[in-house]
Amino acid sequence: MWESTVDAAPAGASASDSLDDQEGKVTDSESRPAAEAAIHRSGEQKHDVTQTFGHDSDLSFVPFGVELTEVEQSAIAALPSGSALLLVRSGALAGARYLLDTDVTTIGRHPEADIFFDDVTVSRRHAEVTRNGAAFEIIDQRSLNGTYVNGERFDRSPLVDGAEVRVGKFRLNFFASPIDRAAANA
Repeated sequence: MWESTVDAAPAGASASDSLDDQEGKVTDSESRPAAEAAIHRSGEQKHDVTQTFGHDSDLSFVPFGVELTEVEQSAIAALPSGSALLLVRSGALAGARYLLDTDVTTIGRHPEADIFFDDVTVSRRHAEVTRNGAAFEIIDQRSLNGTYVNGERFDRSPLVDGAEVRVGKFRLNFFASPIDRAAANA
């Protein structure tokens, strides 16, 4: 990054004469203190900011009804102990089901993610779902647009049955194994 000070050339001088006169006035970020490194059009010092995709209204929490299809209900009922299911409720993959049956499940835009969402609103390594016994937790991996559980942005949050998870523009519902739910309620 560099800046230069250019004065108007005197009448009759060529552009190259003007540039030759400026020798020594060009500075780079190495010769300036770190606080002066960010230069903006207005000339003011500003901090870097992160922008998110969409509008604030896109991040509002509007819970989905519990309208599960017969197939989804059967899939949830068949879950073995120590597993869970994520159902995609909106986004390009609406209707998709993801079985959570390992200790760590990665979610992101990276092709090697366990749950791959090919959309710019999803970071390459967006979040991880971890399992500890029958308990599940979602951990945001410092994603740009954040990870939301029931409409609130979290860095880390336990997942309870029926919770809505938002990753980028994808909305998912979490369902724990009925065997584990029954054991927790006993």
